[in-house]
Amino acid sequence: MTMCGSWQLIGKPNHIRMRGIMRLCRYEAGNRVAFPEAMQTSAFKFPVAQTQSQIIFLTEPLTHSLTRNQSTMVLFNVSRIETTPFDGQKPGTSGLRKKVKVFVQTHYLENFVQASFNALTEEKVRGATLVVSGDGRYYSEQAIQVITKMAAANGVRRIWVGLNGLLSTPAVSAVIRERVGVDGSKATGAFILTASHNPGGPNEDFGIKYNMENGGPAPEGITNKIYEYTTTIKEYLIAPDLPNVDITTVGVTNFTGPEGPFDVEVFDSASDYIKLMKSIFDFGSIRKLLSSPKFTFCFDGLHGVAGAYAKRIFVDELGAQESSLLNCVPKEDFGGGHPDPNLTYAKELVARMGLGKSESEGEPPEFGAAADGDADRNMILGKRFFVTPSDSVAIIAANAVEAIPYFSAGLKGVARSMPTSAALDVVAKHLNLKFFEVPTGWKFFGNLMDAGLCSVCGEESFGTGSDHIREKDGIWAVLAWLSILAYKNKDNIEDKLVTVEDIVRQHWAKYGRHYYTRYDYENVDAGAAKELMAHLVKLQSSLSEANGIVKGASSDVSNVVHGDEFEYNDPVDGSISSHQGIRYLFEDGSRLIFRLSGTGSEGATIRLYIEQYEKNPSKIGRLSHEALAPLVEAALKLSKMEEFTGRSAPTVIT
Repeated sequence: MTMCGSWQLIGKPNHIRMRGIMRLCRYEAGNRVAFPEAMQTSAFKFPVAQTQSQIIFLTEPLTHSLTRNQSTMVLFNVSRIETTPFDGQKPGTSGLRKKVKVFVQTHYLENFVQASFNALTEEKVRGATLVVSGDGRYYSEQAIQVITKMAAANGVRRIWVGLNGLLSTPAVSAVIRERVGVDGSKATGAFILTASHNPGGPNEDFGIKYNMENGGPAPEGITNKIYEYTTTIKEYLIAPDLPNVDITTVGVTNFTGPEGPFDVEVFDSASDYIKLMKSIFDFGSIRKLLSSPKFTFCFDGLHGVAGAYAKRIFVDELGAQESSLLNCVPKEDFGGGHPDPNLTYAKELVARMGLGKSESEGEPPEFGAAADGDADRNMILGKRFFVTPSDSVAIIAANAVEAIPYFSAGLKGVARSMPTSAALDVVAKHLNLKFFEVPTGWKFFGNLMDAGLCSVCGEESFGTGSDHIREKDGIWAVLAWLSILAYKNKDNIEDKLVTVEDIVRQHWAKYGRHYYTRYDYENVDAGAAKELMAHLVKLQSSLSEANGIVKGASSDVSNVVHGDEFEYNDPVDGSISSHQGIRYLFEDGSRLIFRLSGTGSEGATIRLYIEQYEKNPSKIGRLSHEALAPLVEAALKLSKMEEFTGRSAPTVIT
């Protein structure tokens, strides 16, 4: 068989199918024989095995864009591209995050992706199914095409991509764990393209991380291997002539490579996740709450990927008004904003909820919530009332069994990150639950969940979740709070509603209150940040000196009784994580914690956590900043914050 022109052949091994407008002829024994007019079409197929004649196609060239459900018989080439290592490709707590200008350097993304493939076992790559999607930030579309071509070259069998390249981080975890392809395939991992709550755009941040077959972030053993490979990499594999795949339409594009078939499937971003949420929560009871004229609702997507889910869940499934959604159109630069759901950056929601510096227009909604860029973080607000993330996870745990069907059989255990307040500890003790304190980073919760030791967990950094997936989950947290509100109001939906503030104050009255705040000093000189941390470690060797500084700052602060660097011994795999934050523990249960964040893209971020526990019912109603003022002063003097950083105030206070 021969072919004239620039056509590509597409079809199964025993059939040829052509697309395009063509005139066809064939030669038998040197004589030209025309095909029937019925075959002079834009597409046809015929059994190759039954065609012994020489066939010549006289056609116009095929365009380079592939339509859905096509297969190419032309083998794509695999190239080995020489490269050299880049410094600083060590994944942080949630992958590699850098400025876009760093990622767009020639070979930069490719080096990290190849290092990731190299770090995985062969069965996790060759013949595997991988998910590639993200929060839609700037450079995501280009990165998806690059990773797809590298996956094909490395022997991956198929790639799953969310429509328009969008999948929230929790949805990726759900897809890995729950989705089954039409051929029975299951994903073994994912490349998630996100820098989470960091800004997006040409001059802002991009990120990539790898998640494992359990749906959770790669553990330190894998991320350390990835980093090692980035320091020695000499080449990467890519299929440069593999056409870019259209990710704006649901469907499958089929190719054939040197090792056999390679498919790219674009699927609806929300369906799998919505199905999972409906199996966890009682959507009927939430719908009843949202239908009450006394209950008003507001959700801010901060122009992140949460917008791909918000209308489908809150409006279509639960009956909320579309006007209750703010900033729910995903944008590659997050609308020029900082997609971090806190009181500083979620300005529009904060103002609408009556927590802004000026009075809100009209009566604030009863309930407000926001999610970050990749929708794994959340902020919960009541009318003129802020719920700290530490209180949020404690309140969810305290009410989960009664309010959320998924937990009706009881909780296996609970866990929090070390800097998170001890509010969850008190609930665990009261309910006689297993309790774990882990380093910052959701991957540490994953081991506990996989071992059946933990049901609900959370971080002070606006991350809350459960064992339904292996990532924190912003929309899950919103639905959990709506479930608690629906449960508390099930008998008085037409009367005065139990509010968010009521629930929190009832919790404080029962368990005590953990006054809590976090000071973030962003983009600090990395050298200065390390010097500050070294100073704090050295000071721990002399608690008498530390107490002298503390008492000099405020006589209202109790004595420091212990100082250390937090170290975690994983009860599941025995791994040890050291240098996870500097702690100063006080006689009355107060804590000061200093930690360098691993989620920034440049410089260093110093996080200072300040906590004071109050059991006296007459003292739980104070303003947080007033209650914590003496401890704040002590922390700043103890750390010499301004002296080391030159900062007289934090970038963000939460």
